Amino acid sequence: MAGEREHIREIEQVLSGRTSARDDVVVKSWLRCVDTHRLDPARPTEAYIVPDTQLREHREQSERLIAIARSGLETLFKQVAGQNYVLLLANAKGVTVDFLGDPLFMDQLRTAGLYLGSEWSESRTGTCGVGSCIVTGEAMTIHQTDHFDTTHTPLSCTAAPIFDTNGELAAVLDISLLRSPQPKISQNLALHLVTASARRIELANLMAQMHSEWVLRFSRSPEFLDVDPEAAIALDASGRILGTTHGGALLLAQAGGVDWRHAPSPIGQSISRYLDVSVDDLPSLTRGRPTEERLVFGRSGSALFAHAIEPQPTTGRRAPVEAVPKPIGDLSGGDPAMAATQLRAAKLARTTMPILIHGETGSGKEYLARAIHDCARRPGPFVAINCAAIPEHLIESELFGHVAGAFTGAAAKGRKGLIEAANGGTLFLDEIGDMPYPLQSRLLRVIAERELVPVGGIEPRQVDIKIISASHHDLRKLVDEGHFREDLFYRLNAASLNLPALRERTDFEWLLDRLVDQRAHLAGRTARLSPAARLALIRHRWPGNIRELANAIDLAVTLCEGGMIEPADLPDFALPYLTPLASPARLVALRAPSPEDERAALLDALVAAGWNISEAARRLGVDRTTVHRRMKRLRLDAPN
Repeated sequence: MAGEREHIREIEQVLSGRTSARDDVVVKSWLRCVDTHRLDPARPTEAYIVPDTQLREHREQSERLIAIARSGLETLFKQVAGQNYVLLLANAKGVTVDFLGDPLFMDQLRTAGLYLGSEWSESRTGTCGVGSCIVTGEAMTIHQTDHFDTTHTPLSCTAAPIFDTNGELAAVLDISLLRSPQPKISQNLALHLVTASARRIELANLMAQMHSEWVLRFSRSPEFLDVDPEAAIALDASGRILGTTHGGALLLAQAGGVDWRHAPSPIGQSISRYLDVSVDDLPSLTRGRPTEERLVFGRSGSALFAHAIEPQPTTGRRAPVEAVPKPIGDLSGGDPAMAATQLRAAKLARTTMPILIHGETGSGKEYLARAIHDCARRPGPFVAINCAAIPEHLIESELFGHVAGAFTGAAAKGRKGLIEAANGGTLFLDEIGDMPYPLQSRLLRVIAERELVPVGGIEPRQVDIKIISASHHDLRKLVDEGHFREDLFYRLNAASLNLPALRERTDFEWLLDRLVDQRAHLAGRTARLSPAARLALIRHRWPGNIRELANAIDLAVTLCEGGMIEPADLPDFALPYLTPLASPARLVALRAPSPEDERAALLDALVAAGWNISEAARRLGVDRTTVHRRMKRLRLDAPN
């Protein structure tokens, strides 16, 4: 096409040294694309989406930043509502780890690379908003033919860097259009908005990390000091700088009278090196004084308004970082796999991120979801919906509600749906993989827009909900088969939790005793397990997981006499396990009567397999991770 040939010719002219009307940042990027990245403008490359496994790794590494930035993204998305903008949050490698866009245009957005998992590094894509922002550390607009690759010339991308508290680039916030007006100046407002949002995300990150330290926030205007400061720094009790926003680093350099590009990092330096302020002055800069009186001066003579925020008070000793709140902590008795899940769940409970829980049927997904809700302390209720249990012809009105007269048999005054009933609280969507495909797009809109439209209605209703979903299906496989929307999968899977099967848990006996006590108490009886009954329960494979175990205990508590549960009181599945176990495989796979027997059996299996973990796992009929976990628990080390 003529337009493509003209674009390639212009790049070649720039490479030959001719002057260009393009912005200097674009010209330098074009030169890098050829000289450093070895890209060819005559060979366009389609947008690249990283594989799902890599995307999951990128998102897990950026999990904390995604949680902090999410509110800023949603606020920005509302500011540009109706203008067809797409928001991308990319990590320092240029991979999109979060995004907001109109669900109606998902196919077009994916094709253009404006999608979750798209990689916009300059080395792969050429000149682009995200990639060039990563290289330069500066906010910019790469508009249409500013792009190096002709594949992306219809796009207009405006990006701003997000720096961590140590001054390292952590992410890029990008706002893009599939189509835009021709003049580049049309994106000036977008540049202002994305830069302001990045600044606020940095500030939120600093406040979250440094809540137990002094924080100084700055503004050149007293009117905005307390509501929308321009920069912030964190200080320890001796007045040394612990962290800054990017604006804070620039401000300190200016106050110290040095060029920020060549100034050493302010981290670890005394605040008095830059400002005429000491730790003793900080209390006088709190909100106890009018904003116009909170004035500080830099060593260069510059003046700024400052707001000092005191360290958050603590009562007694500081709680350990790894502490898990009681509702989540009560879900296990020390199983390593569960402990990792509990720690992750405790961190996620404090965020509004959607959570997807994976686990076999009966493994306790709803218990975990309810515990997360209890730890989040949201004012609204916990509403659980089993997507597989509601008839397909009723599920839409059950979820979204309906207005009066929406259909034959509808309530005369209309009815609030379960989603709206969860407003202010947590919506738990169990067996989400069984949700009818047509309804998935409507749920996607609820997540993206935080609003719903009842059946038969036209006016949207705002909802504030934390969404936790669960499935025993492999949702990724359902996506590949076309039974589950990919965009909804990524929305729900912002963070994931995995529940181990009961047969894999090392705290089985703790859980067993806990259930016996609970079920006996509910039945108004006392009960305990005889050694033979305990052994039969330990040996069972528990395909139904905790739900099957709870049913077995309910039966046993009901049938037992004298408070002692015997094998005869257990379900019929227990009978085959009342004879001695015959092989190392069964001792390991089904649990041995004692740790010593299990250790001996596992050792025999490992020796027989020549200490090949994969082979031992195959012979035992368990996963490699199970063998590794039990080796660690039983203190079995492979010979050198």
